[in-house]
Amino acid sequence: MIDRRSFLRNSVLSGAAIATSPPFIAEAAKVEPAASETLVKTLYKSLNETQREALVFPFNHGLRTKISNNWHITEQRIGSFLDKDQNAMVREIFLKAHSEEYSDQVIGQVEHDSGNRGFGDSSIAIFGEPNTGEFQFVLTGRHCTRRVDGDSVKGKAFGGPIFYGHAAESFNEGPEHEGNAYWYQAKRANQVYQMLDGKQREAALLSKSPDDNAAAIRLKKNAETLPGLSVSDMTSDQVNGVKQVLEDLLMPFRNEDRNESIKLIEKAGFDDLHLSFYNDEDIAQDGVWDNWKLEGPHMVWYFRGNPHVHTWVHIADPDAPRDPR
Repeated sequence: MIDRRSFLRNSVLSGAAIATSPPFIAEAAKVEPAASETLVKTLYKSLNETQREALVFPFNHGLRTKISNNWHITEQRIGSFLDKDQNAMVREIFLKAHSEEYSDQVIGQVEHDSGNRGFGDSSIAIFGEPNTGEFQFVLTGRHCTRRVDGDSVKGKAFGGPIFYGHAAESFNEGPEHEGNAYWYQAKRANQVYQMLDGKQREAALLSKSPDDNAAAIRLKKNAETLPGLSVSDMTSDQVNGVKQVLEDLLMPFRNEDRNESIKLIEKAGFDDLHLSFYNDEDIAQDGVWDNWKLEGPHMVWYFRGNPHVHTWVHIADPDAPRDPR
């Protein structure tokens, strides 16, 4: 683990390496069978009447679009409300919604942040009926909102807004964020900051972090009103750096969600993305920015590293009807 001073010292060299990074992820990712969706159907069929009454809702129920950093979509915890086989199915649905390379680390984060109950402290809901063209499985808990929908929700990557985070060593993490499952993403973004010249840094560095709630991912219509430094004002190596940031952000997720995200972002216009950093909550006051955001008219990826990692994600089709978010 490199310290923050070494990180700052080596960032320019790292930035040069970014420019020679692999092609944008959408060009190489292979789409795999929607195994999570198949398991959701199996889970749905296994529910008894009591379970179905508590966990199944109409597809258009208002609860489906809710998101928070620490919440339970239903009162029941899967560890005590579902049987052993059903719990195994939920676990597998979650794992298969993530990349094979990263799934163990992701579920380890959920288990760690959920306390003594581990993954069993999660709650779930199923909206609609699987394989009907209108359904969504949602799993929630501390630092977790994930969705599986078989592309039922048109024009929304991940089926709608998601959340991930981690409080690794303590609620108030140190500047190194030791053991944090997602801090590598902030380190990559800070490498891009180190590649910026003075004028670009002035545009990218803002004084007030957004509020840490769902309003942080409300989509804005007009790219010209977005804060931060526009990708259109970056050099080619800096643009490649932003692409590498996006690749790292998408790394934990399954290929079909990564591909859909990239497709929607490129459709809206990659050059309309803005990169922002916030200096009001720099944990060590050392210029390694803990809070930052990558945002466009139809995308928000807000990474908040103070006091620990909270990350809000929302990506939409620019031609799809806009919802209240």
